[in-house]
Amino acid sequence: MKTIGMIGGAGWPSTLEYYRIINQETNKRLGGLNSAKIILSSFNYEMIDALNKKDDHAGVYELVLDAAQRLKKASADFLIICANTMNQYVEAIEKETGLPIVHIADATAEEIKKSGLNKIGLLGTRFTMEMDFYKNRFSQFGIESIVPAKPEREFIHSAIMDELLKEIFKKETKNKFLNIIYDLKSNGAEGIVLGCTEIPLLIKQNDVSLPIFNTLENHAKAAVRFALE
Repeated sequence: MKTIGMIGGAGWPSTLEYYRIINQETNKRLGGLNSAKIILSSFNYEMIDALNKKDDHAGVYELVLDAAQRLKKASADFLIICANTMNQYVEAIEKETGLPIVHIADATAEEIKKSGLNKIGLLGTRFTMEMDFYKNRFSQFGIESIVPAKPEREFIHSAIMDELLKEIFKKETKNKFLNIIYDLKSNGAEGIVLGCTEIPLLIKQNDVSLPIFNTLENHAKAAVRFALE
């Protein structure tokens, strides 16, 4: 069993879910009292948020790289970055550390292809929806991704930062998310990618008719597969 280096804390509620799913999935596969070998480096997300508000992506990268290097020194065999947006740094950090990293978009794309879908709606932070790193990764799997209009993107981003990261789950916020998903369906989306690891804490599969792809769950299970290869 390989040791998983987890870069978490972006934010901590979703990191908690990663830890639970990874250990449950490991035990499901191995039985007995088996659980995963994990080393966790967890951010104070206030630091990340302050840099993001200044669009200081280089500053965020340096924090992620530092966490990755410390996990390598602690003998992690590979890494996962437990936040969709920060997976934009995967290629650079793999090069810097020499450690393999399980990419969250790849893990999700594999599940989308298993479902036979080719066009999905992507929800996430403003960065995930507007930057190219996620769309480009999906395109390598032959998957087209569409995002909501700008006002809806701003609403989703604000809901993540002001509510979900603080464990605030409002009915009206959920209803707005469901309306956005309906609009994406009307624009041809065959499924919906919850491309922020906090959104699955609000939106569940039984809330919508389209297939939902929980990036957190897909990523956690892919990490287990990699650890047990």
